[in-house]
Amino acid sequence: MIARLERSLIIKYAASDSKFVILAKFVATMQLLIKQPTIIAPESPYHLQKRDLFIEDGIIKSIEPTLKITGIEVMDAHNDLVSIGWMDIGVQIGEPGLEHQEDLQSVTKAASAGGFTAIASFPNTDPTVHTRSEVNYLKSFSNRSIVDIKPLGAISKNGHGKDLTEFYDMKAAGAVGFSDGKYSLQHTGLLIRALQYAKGANSLILNHPNDLSIAHGGQMNEGSVSTALGLPGIPTMAEELMLQRDLEVLAYTGGQLHAHNISTRRSVNLIRTAKQKGLNVTASVAIMNLVLTDESLYQFDTNYKVQPPLRTQDDIDALIGGILDGTIDCITSNHVPIEQERKMLEFTYADPGAISLETAYALSNECLSRQLDVTGLVELWAYKSRNILRLPTPKIEVNAVANLTIFNPDEVWQYKENHIQSKSKNSPFIGRKMKGKVKGIINNGQKWFNNLT
Repeated sequence: MIARLERSLIIKYAASDSKFVILAKFVATMQLLIKQPTIIAPESPYHLQKRDLFIEDGIIKSIEPTLKITGIEVMDAHNDLVSIGWMDIGVQIGEPGLEHQEDLQSVTKAASAGGFTAIASFPNTDPTVHTRSEVNYLKSFSNRSIVDIKPLGAISKNGHGKDLTEFYDMKAAGAVGFSDGKYSLQHTGLLIRALQYAKGANSLILNHPNDLSIAHGGQMNEGSVSTALGLPGIPTMAEELMLQRDLEVLAYTGGQLHAHNISTRRSVNLIRTAKQKGLNVTASVAIMNLVLTDESLYQFDTNYKVQPPLRTQDDIDALIGGILDGTIDCITSNHVPIEQERKMLEFTYADPGAISLETAYALSNECLSRQLDVTGLVELWAYKSRNILRLPTPKIEVNAVANLTIFNPDEVWQYKENHIQSKSKNSPFIGRKMKGKVKGIINNGQKWFNNLT
């Protein structure tokens, strides 16, 4: 009786949205045969091999050179690749409180379209994710979702950078780390205490280095382009001085620090030196800071106004070098949904940020495919992001939970406005042709296939 009721609810929900099919978690109704994808799983004996994968009840039941199973759904993936599901760190969501920008349903759809089966969400909601209650709220939704939402709890109450939150309570509720998200920690004493408490909670502190006493009022990267445009600039020193401070504090306190979305050549060198000294530090870079320079702002398009600001080609070259030698541990989408009313303004009044979950993989594929093979790119998106947060890594093996991303690095497609799953539309890439397409994800006994053209 219960199974029949669950099946009925599934059919009604799936029929309500043809682009996003959700099947209830681990209900014995999903049977799927993925035919002949190439498996990208460096820890697996199936790595770089073509195999058929049979999935039932959210579990990989069989992996064979070929399988013949009738009466079930079949996905032809002979031109595609399959890896463990990807994870993004530092996604801005709106719910609770800012649902007009992004709610949990829309961020789930955007993440699915981008190939992500997990996201670590920033705490900058209303109310801020700064107690056990908000963490429980997000985890409750995640338990029913195709995309695992891993909350980052706020370091300070309301993200105001003054009083520490209850790390232990939030960690017990499921917080995977602590950060004030888009608000950089300006108070050095608070950072010291935060690292000490996080160390005791066996967790990490994530901070985007940006000294507001230097960056205040800046609209873009300080340089020749900002001078030509007559816009106040944000010096690279605003990032680099705070990063240097963070690393000095880490050396004093111990613990684990993640330098989120560094963007300059000197920042790469600072992280490289810190790692050579044995400091427990990791770093990420936002995808837009790998593919665009500050010259993109010549048309005053506010969709190119992001934080950290777009820098120079010299910075991009250093960031890519940092990825290749392991100084930078992962890439992030830096997904920041902003409603039109706060983006379509004069440049100096527009909020910084862009949506990017749906385009992050294709852009990384375009800018790194010459230097990194497909395995290296998957490691950045799927393995290293989880390692930073000390999360279990899914497996592609028989009897493992199916947590998979299916993609094609060679397929060319055009990003159109009607493709956007996010509630906000603030992307500079609408109309751009992309190379590298996500074909679908499978997670938590649910599936999503990309049927957009």
